[in-house]
Amino acid sequence: MRSDDVKAGYARAPNRSLIRSLGIDESEMNQPFIGIANSWNTIVPGHTHLRILGERVREGITAGGGTPFEFNTIGICDGIAMGHEGMRYSLPSRENIADSVELMIQAHKFDGIVCICTCDKIVPGMLMAATRCNIPAIVLTGGNMLPGHHQGCELSLTDVFEGVGKVAGGKMTEEELRELETAAMPGCGSCQGLYTANTMACMTEALGMSLPGCAATPAVYAEKQRLAFRSGKRIVDLVHQQVLPRDIISPASLRNAIRVDMALGGSTNTVLHLMAIATEAGVPFDLDEFNKISEQVPHIASMMPGGPHSMQALYDAGGIPAVFKQIRSHLENCPTTSGKDVFSLADSVTYVDESIIRPESSPVHTSGGLMILTGTLAPDGAVIKSGAVQSEMWQHTGPARVFDGEEPAMKAILGREIKEGDVVVIRYEGPRGGPGMPEMLSPTSALVGLGYNRVALITDGRFSGGTRGPCIGHVAPEAAAGGPIAFVKDGDTISIDLISKTINLDIGIEEIERRKSGWKPLTKPLSSVLTRYAAAVGPANRGAVLQ
Repeated sequence: MRSDDVKAGYARAPNRSLIRSLGIDESEMNQPFIGIANSWNTIVPGHTHLRILGERVREGITAGGGTPFEFNTIGICDGIAMGHEGMRYSLPSRENIADSVELMIQAHKFDGIVCICTCDKIVPGMLMAATRCNIPAIVLTGGNMLPGHHQGCELSLTDVFEGVGKVAGGKMTEEELRELETAAMPGCGSCQGLYTANTMACMTEALGMSLPGCAATPAVYAEKQRLAFRSGKRIVDLVHQQVLPRDIISPASLRNAIRVDMALGGSTNTVLHLMAIATEAGVPFDLDEFNKISEQVPHIASMMPGGPHSMQALYDAGGIPAVFKQIRSHLENCPTTSGKDVFSLADSVTYVDESIIRPESSPVHTSGGLMILTGTLAPDGAVIKSGAVQSEMWQHTGPARVFDGEEPAMKAILGREIKEGDVVVIRYEGPRGGPGMPEMLSPTSALVGLGYNRVALITDGRFSGGTRGPCIGHVAPEAAAGGPIAFVKDGDTISIDLISKTINLDIGIEEIERRKSGWKPLTKPLSSVLTRYAAAVGPANRGAVLQ
């Protein structure tokens, strides 16, 4: 066992003495040492209940014959950080989490690790660490929040964000917005729709790194505690069998995750995170995989925010195993941490609510819910949640309205300075230029709330998983790296075509080269953390991992 490095032999008597001071007895000393990385805290709604799940994981590890040791990581709530400088720290936190889990694993020589996590950067950060260290690992995602209710309608967080735009447009009073605000989020768990947090939980299960049913089970359900106990027991088996993350995370399982992503129409951020996980796993992977799979796998579940169904509805319909069953013909048979392969999980499903998880013969859209666009504006790619775009905006050409950052763009949107048909460009918000590639739910929600139907939004930053409509993010190369988006001017024509998967700046290569003459990137005063991050971060099309 790896843990023998800290506990075996007479030379390790001092190490054992410290471990004994924890109350560990002789039988526990001789068992596998299992780390529990828990992102519990009291500021993030998706994390406030994770202490309870941690206790059940500890009990499961003990029942399975292992010795548990729990530690914490940080966790940032993207919703609370949204719309201000705090959002620049969210993506960098993914790397901090991956690093901190690696540090704990390697310093203490754990034999296995259980990652208890929820929310946007925490789940991928822990997956990156598990894959990087490549010791037996299993992930327990914390579960989704139940929908809010107000005047007979289900609510989620995007209803509140879009309410801001409605107030600005005179369609809602501030008192009505306050009623939404107090009703939308009824308790613990990750935000109710298929936003980034829940999409990453689905990706984790689709990859095979969490137990069947884990992704869609609501945070407050007793089943989540049972999954915690089973995860604790199962990690001990994985240690004895030496099943490693890189046995589970492979090109085939990554393709399966993308297939599930396409079927559900998940967050655009999954592109960023799956590319990062592939990088950590040493798996060659290319953005082209997303478009190839999008053309093969239909969008079969109309999930919030683009559709009506919450994660609770997905759970009631059968969860990820039911999605496996509906798209089984497209999947590759891969092992999972449960000990069962993907086909076995799909074949074991006895009921699917096809009003929520539709059959392939009756999809929401015939192609997948995400798409990679390329062209003269984004030579290295850009991402759009095509499943949340109305059909009339699949092809759009309009004049650019250019903003060097989210704040001036938001001011122009709320000031009704944007006209129907415009293409709003928000730049210098990429991994290096932001820095931190901040998510933008405020401007996209404001556009919806104000009633705009034919405004596209393009950025080298990111969009929240709660975004819907013609919003294109992750434009690469970013403005700070001298990508074409840096040289767009007000009034330039931009053409977007989701049918041909293109995004073009219609001014010609020669004009772009002329505008580059004498160009210097926009600079910003930065804290020490962001200075280090901006100096080391790689491009979005490779997952924005540190180089």
